[in-house]
Amino acid sequence: MTILFIITQGILGGAQVHVRDLSRRLRDLGYNVHVAIGVKGPLIDELELHGIKVHLIPSLVRAISPLRDWQAYQEINYLMRNIEPDLVTTHSSKAGIIGRLVSFRNNIPNTFTAHGWAFTEGVSNNRRRLYLIVERMAASWTTKIICVSEYDRKLALKYSVGLPEQLVTIHNGIPVLEDTEVRRLDNDNKVKMIMVARFSEQKDQQLLLKVASQLNIDSNFEIDFVGDGPLLSATEELARKLQISDKVRFLGARTDVPELLEKAHIFVLTSNWEGFPITILEAMRAGLPVITSDVGGCKEAVIDGITGYLIPRGDAETLRVRLETLIGNLELRQQMGMAGYERFIEKFTFDGMLTKTVKVYEEALQNHGKI
Repeated sequence: MTILFIITQGILGGAQVHVRDLSRRLRDLGYNVHVAIGVKGPLIDELELHGIKVHLIPSLVRAISPLRDWQAYQEINYLMRNIEPDLVTTHSSKAGIIGRLVSFRNNIPNTFTAHGWAFTEGVSNNRRRLYLIVERMAASWTTKIICVSEYDRKLALKYSVGLPEQLVTIHNGIPVLEDTEVRRLDNDNKVKMIMVARFSEQKDQQLLLKVASQLNIDSNFEIDFVGDGPLLSATEELARKLQISDKVRFLGARTDVPELLEKAHIFVLTSNWEGFPITILEAMRAGLPVITSDVGGCKEAVIDGITGYLIPRGDAETLRVRLETLIGNLELRQQMGMAGYERFIEKFTFDGMLTKTVKVYEEALQNHGKI
């Protein structure tokens, strides 16, 4: 069976990691896997390193551009007619819209994985209205829609994006790391916080910086920011203005995130909106307590007060209180970290996600009489 994945950007964000891991495992199971990518990035190298066939679609870009979008339609149409996939699976908004339209017109069953809807709460009103119109239309071209959180499935139903029988929730899952120990005892006097996220409007690293500059606590701490993006330089400048540059490290985009998490003590994700963040699962796998904004499907991963803390979006005071609680309590950090690890093993492993995803693929093929 030939499967074609389509995704807009080649950066290593959550959706890209999802596509990478899924395509590699499906290839190992005997599927003929192709991945089409619009914008170049490290995802291409990682796929090609593992023998995945990658096709670059230069006109497939994130920004709305009628001319380039039409070119992307033509290029994807040519690709589909060339490789004749049995199933097309699309990821991210632009790839999802164009990829679903092309596959629909070629009578090829397709799935769309919504890694967080572009009309979710926290997104600007103008963008929400636009994408709501587009996603309603695109749903009519779609065989199955996979939502990475129950929050997103209910949001789609609330706004009439897709029919109930089209929509299914499959939480993200990541591989278990066999050769890592879960949270070694930690007597380090310096408590290290870490946030792994792209510097963009969606994430709010600056909130964490502002709160960190106001912490009233004797314990020594530092913060590692992992990621790049358009707001990186502005965030670095803010750290200088707040006079906490000596406590902050900007590490850029990294491929050794699991190793960095193993050296950390607290994971923080202050997002304005989310789907179901893979970075939270990576932190739970590393045995870290998680402090995250209560947006999207985050509360489906983190149990408030048990595996970490949920805070209202943009709530600096609650974030400060929660940080001070964890920084000052090593036993609580370890207790929450272990609870998070156990929850990850029970609910969010890659194999569990794979089984559910393949079932949806098979249902999509059955709906088209392909199997």
